[in-house]
Amino acid sequence: MAGSRSRNDVSHADVGFDRDFAGIHDLFTRFGYQGGVHRIEEESESKMTFQSRCIALAVGLATSLASTGCPAENGAGGPASADALEGKVQIDGSSTVYPITEAVAEEFRAPQPKIALSIGISGTGGGFKKFVLGETDINDASRTIKDSEAEKCRAAGIEFIEIPVAYDGLSVVVNKDADWLDTITVAELNAIWKPESTVTKWSDVRDGWPDVELKLYGPGVDSGTFDYFTEAINGKSQRCRSDFTQSEDDNVLVQGVAGDRYALGFFGFAYYAENKDKIKLLKVDGGTGTGVAPSEKTINDGTYAPLSRPLFIYVSKKAADRPEVVAFVDFYLANAAELSADVGYVALPEKAYELAKTRFEKRITGSVFAHVEAGRDLLEVLGAGLAN
Repeated sequence: MAGSRSRNDVSHADVGFDRDFAGIHDLFTRFGYQGGVHRIEEESESKMTFQSRCIALAVGLATSLASTGCPAENGAGGPASADALEGKVQIDGSSTVYPITEAVAEEFRAPQPKIALSIGISGTGGGFKKFVLGETDINDASRTIKDSEAEKCRAAGIEFIEIPVAYDGLSVVVNKDADWLDTITVAELNAIWKPESTVTKWSDVRDGWPDVELKLYGPGVDSGTFDYFTEAINGKSQRCRSDFTQSEDDNVLVQGVAGDRYALGFFGFAYYAENKDKIKLLKVDGGTGTGVAPSEKTINDGTYAPLSRPLFIYVSKKAADRPEVVAFVDFYLANAAELSADVGYVALPEKAYELAKTRFEKRITGSVFAHVEAGRDLLEVLGAGLAN
C-alpha cells in the first residue's frame, strides 16, 4: 500500500493508558460484567506495548459483551455490531486510487467484518470494462469516465454515480542520482512522450544533459493516469510513443526508475511519497518559467499545472440498492479526507465531501466532470451537478 498510515502511530499512548484502562473497566461494569478487567500477569507491564495491551482488553471486552448478549458499539474503526451486515462488494479499477480504497476497506472491516471486499487494480479503463459488464459494484478511477465508456454503460443498462474522493498531483520522477536536472518543462515532456518523438538520449531533450540513452517508464494504456498524462502533455488522451516500459502496477514503475540512473517515469503522487528515499521528484514548469513541485498547497491552489487532478469512485446505481454497498460508500465518504492524506494524496475541501454524499444519497447519476475544463473549481462543479 502506498503512503504512510500515520493515524496508527500513537506516540502518547502510554501516557493515557491507565486512564483508558479505567474507562474500559467502567464500560465492563456498565454492561453488567462482574468479572472486571484483569491485567495480564504473565507479561511485565514494562514490556507490553500499548497495542498489545489494547488487543488484550479488546478481546476481553468482545468476549464479555458476547457472553452477556449486549451489543458492541458500531462506528468508524470500532468493533462490529451485533447486527453487522453481510454481503460482498466488488471493486476494481485505478492503481492510483487503490491505496485510498484499500485504506478505507481496512478500516471498514472492523465495524463490518461480515462484508467481503474484493479490490482489483485493472487500471481505470480495465476496471470500466468490468463495470460495464456488471461484474463490479464500484470502479476506482484516476480520470473521468470517457464518452465511449458512458455510452457502453447506457447500452448495458448500467447507471452510475460519480463521486470525487481526493486530489492527486501526477508526479514526474527520475533516479536519485540524476543530478543534472531538478525541473522539466511541459514542452520537454511533450518532446519526450509525443508519438513522433525522436528523443532517444537525455542530450536530445536539453543541451548539456548526458549523451546517454533515456529509459522511460509509465502506466499501461488501460490506466487513467496514462490517459490524463497524455491529454495534459500531448494534447490528446492515449496519444503517446509506444517504446516505453509499461505496467498497471505503479510499484513496478518505481522499481524501474530506482534501478536505472538514466530513467524517467510518471505516476500518482502517493507512490512517490511512499518511495521518496529511492527516487527523485521533478518540478514541472507549465509555461510560467518557474518549476513547481506537487504538494498539498500547489495541488489545491492549482499552481501545479497541468498535472493536478481529482480522483473518483464510480458506483453502480443498481448496486447502491444493496445495504452493504451503501454502508461502504457512506464509510468511504466519511473517512476519505483523513485516509487519502494518510496514503499520500490531498483531501478535498470538507464541503466537497458533503456535496458528494448528497449526490450519492439522492442517487444522482451521470458525470458532471467529464467535460469540465482543467482548473475549474471542484465545489462549483459539484454544486451545479446537484442543481441540475
